[in-house]
Amino acid sequence: MNLRIVIAQTALVFACLYAGTSGTATAQVAPTSREISAYTGLHAAAHQGDIGTIERLVAAKANINAVDDYGRTPLHVATFAKQRDAIRALIKLGANPGQLERDRYDAVTIASVADDEETLRVLLSLGASAKLTTSRYDGTALIAAAHLGHHGVVRQLIAAGAPLDHVNNLHWTATIESVVLGDGGKRHQATLKALIEAGANLQLADRQGATPLTLAKSRGYREMIAMLEAAGAK
Repeated sequence: MNLRIVIAQTALVFACLYAGTSGTATAQVAPTSREISAYTGLHAAAHQGDIGTIERLVAAKANINAVDDYGRTPLHVATFAKQRDAIRALIKLGANPGQLERDRYDAVTIASVADDEETLRVLLSLGASAKLTTSRYDGTALIAAAHLGHHGVVRQLIAAGAPLDHVNNLHWTATIESVVLGDGGKRHQATLKALIEAGANLQLADRQGATPLTLAKSRGYREMIAMLEAAGAK
């Protein structure tokens, strides 16, 4: 079978696995309206951004890292709700920014997938790590953001020391995902540009031995091909 066809078919299969049957990124599961209405204590205060209640409950020895049925802590809930003041209060009061929920996502990855640059900036400024291995795919926030073409997030994560060449259990790096799970358009081009400028290893290949350049050529992504060739990719 033609290599181009093999690469395209493999990428399609992995994209469906990664994104879910709907074809959109669904890995991060935000609290439902029913869950939110049932929240009490710190989870409710985090969702509402109620700093006073957060401080009062923590002073009364409430467990700041308590989890709901999905493994979400108040910090996860505040991140989904973009309650940045609540995030600041929770972390300053001892919340663990690296705690993972049931699908193994931390607050940094949740904000990254949501393309929520401001919440991500807050988390990183408070000591949250961009280096954690997260998700069922043993990936990183950087890989997730590169997959989605969130180039502003990608640049933040790179600046925060995210591992450029981490290989997930699909055997893909952030660079590979910016090609195979993108559309070759401006957002994914900007993502690839950020990774190249940061010094990502452009020779790392997928399980079929295809490099980012091979993958870009198989998809006819001319702008990406030009960028990769200019950077010395093979």
